Amino acid sequence: MAAYVIFQADIIDQEQYDRYRAATPATLAAAGGRFIARGGAMTVLEGEAPAGRMVIVEFPDRKTALNWYHGEEYTAARALRANAAKTRMYILDGID
Repeated sequence: MAAYVIFQADIIDQEQYDRYRAATPATLAAAGGRFIARGGAMTVLEGEAPAGRMVIVEFPDRKTALNWYHGEEYTAARALRANAAKTRMYILDGID
């Protein structure tokens, strides 16, 4: 069953965040993930919009998503983002 990583970032340091953003796609490709949405236009239908940038990434399953997150390549990319943004990240299971 597919799993989705939902990422929200309220960017504090755009230059540093851009370094993280440039490093991340290769880590996804190596782990079998793919972008579904990456900072596109958003229309709020109910409630309040999340702060900042939204990204959705699809993985084949939850285990693959967790392996990517904890893997050496993405851990190094994540370090680039450490003080560049306030973030929230979740894994959401898809449906069969």
